[in-house]
Order: sequence, then C-alpha cells, then structure tokens
Amino acid sequence: MPHNHQPAPSLPHSEDRATAEARRLIEAVENVYRPDSVVPTSYRDPNPVPVVGAAPPVPQPGRPPMSQRATDVSGIMLAAGVTSLPISGGISLVMWTVGQVNPAVVGIICLAPVAFLGALSRVFKQAKEVAAATPPVIHQHYAGDVHQDNSSHRTKNTGLIAQTKNDNRRR
Repeated sequence: MPHNHQPAPSLPHSEDRATAEARRLIEAVENVYRPDSVVPTSYRDPNPVPVVGAAPPVPQPGRPPMSQRATDVSGIMLAAGVTSLPISGGISLVMWTVGQVNPAVVGIICLAPVAFLGALSRVFKQAKEVAAATPPVIHQHYAGDVHQDNSSHRTKNTGLIAQTKNDNRRR
C-alpha cells in the first residue's frame, strides 16, 4: 500500500520562525523599557479637594465625640444617676411612712456609705500611685555550664622586707 507521506517541515525553517518570534518579543520589551518611554507610576494632584456640599455642619444626634476615658466616666455617672433614683425613692417612702424619724439621723445613715466609698476610692487611688512608682521586678535567667572554683589561697609574708608568696592549691 503506497503511503502519501509528506516530509516534516525542515528544522532550519522552524528555527528561523522561533528566532524571529524571540527577536520580536525582545524588541517589544526593549521598547517598553527605553528611558524616553518611562511613565511615572504615581501622580499627586495639587488641586484642593472639592467640598462635598455647601451646607454648614450640623450637630449629630447622640453623644458628642470624646476620649475613651471620658466615655467611660460618663457611663459611670449615668449608671450612678439611674441607681440613685430607686435608692432615694425608697428612703423617701420610709421617711413618709414612719413620720417620726429624725431627718438628721436619716441623713447621716444615707451619707455614711457615700463617705465610706469616697474614702475607699482615695485609698485605692493612692495604692495605685504607689504601685506605679515601684520599680518593676526583673527576673534574669541564665542557661549554660556553671564553673565553680574550689581553690584555696594561702599568703605568707616573711623577711625584713616583706615578700608575699601566694600558694594556690586546688582541693
């Protein structure tokens, strides 16, 4: 059976095509990286940023912006204000029902916990300042071999003009 066999493309022809393609790619890369064709990668616009609108600023609802400490303190003050209502209402109810209680005694009884808490807070504040003023405890840990020198030294001075001889012996 006869074969219609076409010869494979010649090697030099395909090599020329690959070489031409490689040269074309190399020229394209060189054209991009020429000094006259360098394009900056960033740009800062010197013009001022336009205002979004012409309306003046309006106070926003809610708490005004403040530091974290101020936010914490205001939360504590609000909580104390809310908890003082039932306490004072209960005291008023007791005074109204009893009717014969001395108001000075009730005032002393009601102010005693507040004075105690104020004194306690000052003690804690001073203790915190003292703790902050103490130097930090530093723990130093060393790793490695320990060398102990067990030698003894004897010194003997003799003669009219003192001459010291050290006798170093290891035990």
